[in-house]
Amino acid sequence: MSKKENRHQEEVFHEEQETVAQNQQATQENSDTEKDLTEAYEALQKELETQKDKYIRLFAEFDNYKKRTAKEVLEIRQTASKDVITSLLEVLDDMDRAEGQKAESKEGSHIPEGIQLIFNKFRRILEQRGLKAIDSLHTEFDVEKDEALAHVPVEDAQLKGKVIEEIEKGYMLNDKLIRFAKVVVGK
Repeated sequence: MSKKENRHQEEVFHEEQETVAQNQQATQENSDTEKDLTEAYEALQKELETQKDKYIRLFAEFDNYKKRTAKEVLEIRQTASKDVITSLLEVLDDMDRAEGQKAESKEGSHIPEGIQLIFNKFRRILEQRGLKAIDSLHTEFDVEKDEALAHVPVEDAQLKGKVIEEIEKGYMLNDKLIRFAKVVVGK
């Protein structure tokens, strides 16, 4: 072989070795890049799980807020008129007393029919707004609904512990007590 051929073979050999070294280096770099990508992927997976958990918790908290707010609004609407209706109870009591006077009077009616219609309409409007009278007369005395003004001895054993007279009616507004019934209890 000639020197030229030897030199050429050496150059080819060196080039092949350089190519092999470059390939090994590229393979090493690819391996490192793959490790980095795997680590980045795992970190992103963890971050995604964290964000999903935060989202679910935030959504649940918002849903609870909406339910709580809706409930509060409903309660406010139901009892918004409580003060007005409570003040109108005195008028209702006066109307009941006037009707009682009519029933006791044997002479002509002191309350014309027109006024009676107004009384009935007034009661109906209050009932439509959720007002209900508590019927306490001849029932067991209930401290949750009744306020005893007096205890009176009774001869009939069946009337002991029961309401024998209702001085002032009790009322509930949308199933909430707004005024106790003032009663006399038998003992």
